[in-house]
Amino acid sequence: MCQLLGMNCNTPTDVTFSFTGFAQRGGRTDHHADGWGIAFFEGAGLRHFVDHQPACDSPVADLIRRYPIKSRNVISHIRKATQGAVALENCHPFVRELWGRYWVFAHNGNLENFHPRLHGSFKPVGATDSERAFCWLMQEMAKSHAGVPDVHELTLTLRELTPQIARHGTFNFLLSNGQALWAHCSTNLYYVERKHPFAHAQLTDEDMSIDFARNTTPQDKVAVVVTAPLTTNEAWTQFAPGELRVFVDGAVAG
Repeated sequence: MCQLLGMNCNTPTDVTFSFTGFAQRGGRTDHHADGWGIAFFEGAGLRHFVDHQPACDSPVADLIRRYPIKSRNVISHIRKATQGAVALENCHPFVRELWGRYWVFAHNGNLENFHPRLHGSFKPVGATDSERAFCWLMQEMAKSHAGVPDVHELTLTLRELTPQIARHGTFNFLLSNGQALWAHCSTNLYYVERKHPFAHAQLTDEDMSIDFARNTTPQDKVAVVVTAPLTTNEAWTQFAPGELRVFVDGAVAG
């Protein structure tokens, strides 16, 4: 199975600490070596990087570890291929436009016999079940709302649509439009909320630690969602199977 990493904040924040540990799972501390990707929202824009090389060896991943891009919403993915070849077009996260905003999606799991009718503007480029699921979600959300819905309305719609995909297999996913981060759990997903008073954290996959108090203000809030906890000394909360949560401004909003 693949690995997911998401971050949602109330102020632009870099993800270099979390990504440094996360990238090691792409072929060094774990066997997810079939490509990786990351997307950073910046206002109405998006920085999107994908590579079919293992994250632990990728020069692009090395750039991300060293370049502190600040964003309020980030989604990253490390791939263990189940459907679709090891190729750039099959690397997550995937990006589409809806209602004049970028949407970013990454999936961990395997969907059997999932071949929905895609009759709108959303068609897959690659050959993964994940991209098909994303296209179907975008299509059905567009059909469900005449105008741009708010975060609460979108959450309700996703809670109706997600089970229709999840019945085909494992459907852990992260989704964002730059306003919020949605996370759905089928099997394994955890989150931590970092806020004042900030503490010291030690990575699980790398000999690296950080004192968040030295790099934050008392007003900062950061939520991190991941397949398996990234640190050894933080209180990570596990999602329940079938649970969909939305994070806004660095905290659980529903």
